[in-house]
Amino acid sequence: MKVIFTDLDGTLLADNKEITATNRRAIEETLACGHKIVITTGRPLPSAIKLADELGISGEGCYLIASNGALIYDCQHHGILHELGLKKEYVRYLLDEATKRGIHAHSYSKTHVLCERRTKELTYYEKAINLSAKIVPDITAYLDYDPWKVILIDRDSKEPLLDFRRDMADWAKDKCASIFSCEFMLEYCPFGASKGQGVEFLCRYLNIPREDSIAAGDAENDISMIRTAGLGVAMANASQITKDAADAVTVRDNNHDGFAEILRRYVL
Repeated sequence: MKVIFTDLDGTLLADNKEITATNRRAIEETLACGHKIVITTGRPLPSAIKLADELGISGEGCYLIASNGALIYDCQHHGILHELGLKKEYVRYLLDEATKRGIHAHSYSKTHVLCERRTKELTYYEKAINLSAKIVPDITAYLDYDPWKVILIDRDSKEPLLDFRRDMADWAKDKCASIFSCEFMLEYCPFGASKGQGVEFLCRYLNIPREDSIAAGDAENDISMIRTAGLGVAMANASQITKDAADAVTVRDNNHDGFAEILRRYVL
């Protein structure tokens, strides 16, 4: 038995955010053989659950790692197996620092994106992950628990995000982890949360040796799971740093059944 961890955007999904028929058939065959499939994403849990249901990756043998490892979920039994929160005082600091620099930033409730003002980045993000936003005066006052993460978005240039991460590096040490989920999204997650930690947790939980795990991804936030899994595979369309971290690289990209290539070469 193997457990396969897959990123969504740029890996399992084509650029149009849909799954190819070939990828879908390969997943069905993989599950029918008794293997496990784990959607491993930076998306928050409500968005990830919606997509897992649409993709048919929501029954026996199906799991989710959401918010870059902050939350692990059993799709079949609809239960949270593991959860970490980002301290609200850290959330407030990150939101305030982003606002000072004119960078969009938001966090999450259990059901919605939470933001303190409407921006073009928020409108884009709602559509991209199919999750509605609530505008509230103060996110940390609105929440009575520590949320999963904070995300900063600048679709015009990566430089402000790179500058922000550099300037926050000393403060963030031992408080939270920062990672790019794509070129224009910088995410701050609870310290100790990563896709790699999710791989370790689920392999222990499922009693599957890590050597029998496979991870597939394309972006910086996939590197930890690619390095942690028994076999780490980067997509043909992956960033160079992700390819450098992988054991193998697909021939096909995410628009041309690259994930099915992984399943047929290493699992089926």
